[in-house]
Amino acid sequence: MAFVGAPLPSLASNPTSTSSHTNPIRPVTSGFFLPARPARLTASPKTNAARPVTPVMTFKPYTAIVTGASSSIGLHAAKELVARGDYHVVMAVRNIEKAKAAAEQLQMPPDSYTLLPIDLASLASVRAFVQKFQSQFSSLNSLVCNAATWHPRDKKPRFTEDGYDETVQVNHLSHFLLANLLLPMLKKTKGRCVFLATQTHNPDTLPGKIPPQADLGQLQGMSSGFNTLPGTIDGKAFEPTKAYKDSKVCNILTMKEMHRRHASSGVAFTAIFPGCIAQSELFREKRGWFRWFFPLFQKYVTRQMVPVEEAGRRVALVASDGRFGDSGVYWQWRGSYLEGMDRTAPVPIEATDRESEKAEMLWELSAKLVNMGA
Repeated sequence: MAFVGAPLPSLASNPTSTSSHTNPIRPVTSGFFLPARPARLTASPKTNAARPVTPVMTFKPYTAIVTGASSSIGLHAAKELVARGDYHVVMAVRNIEKAKAAAEQLQMPPDSYTLLPIDLASLASVRAFVQKFQSQFSSLNSLVCNAATWHPRDKKPRFTEDGYDETVQVNHLSHFLLANLLLPMLKKTKGRCVFLATQTHNPDTLPGKIPPQADLGQLQGMSSGFNTLPGTIDGKAFEPTKAYKDSKVCNILTMKEMHRRHASSGVAFTAIFPGCIAQSELFREKRGWFRWFFPLFQKYVTRQMVPVEEAGRRVALVASDGRFGDSGVYWQWRGSYLEGMDRTAPVPIEATDRESEKAEMLWELSAKLVNMGA
């Protein structure tokens, strides 16, 4: 494997990238998008009058959407997909200026990405994003549901304009709606839908055993339509870290249920835990001592710390490489990155079994809450 920053292997030129149990993404043969750029004006040599010059466009056979691409894992996943040379990446972000500055800092070619606004705390914004995307792009090969929020110091939930806890809506409900609205486009290209996961969602893992543990209960809060406090999925008392973990359980169950319902269409639904990003912006609201201690603990005690660049590379691989073409798989890298990249390897792991029987019910309740039929 090449070091982070190097282009990912091209599926077309790397026949060994497909294992005996996976299938590569099929190339898009029609319906591609060429990024629109304003015509540049130059002076005519005879009349000295300004005339439009059509810019040279670069053909990109694949298109990907990455939510939360203005920073951290999402930004570096976008960078790695662009580095392949055959992807145009739509950076779905809340802050356009922040994303633009971040892409420029990483020296991403201006014609390799498009910035489109989305606020995952608003279902109307999700629908507007999809309409805008479909008006500019005619195909979609990969959707990376990466964006997430966590307010670890909150004592009560933050309710969105739609009336839901922000953590539940941003991390689960809006991505659920986004994936379903874009599913017809993914079916046409036999593309991929990737959900970001965390080990802490599963109480059967060591990180997941740390309280408060994830537990969806019987989805009592969702069943009531979140119409009463505290607005939690299980209907019990609000705890911000549990709300985050529960939302990540929902991501895994959504991936599994989408696989059950739609894998026959050729779309691959997967999830990935890209490693412990000890300095992620997700921890920005944690207290100072934690932000100082946690990276040291992960680096010298657990030895599981992964640079954000490497995490982005892993996400990009699962979203694009032929070795990760199986649907219904949850990927994790084994081994310590601190001992060298060659000491790590991606393996499929089991997601939580405790909540798996709730996947269908979660789907039906989520579809109702986001008014998916509208």
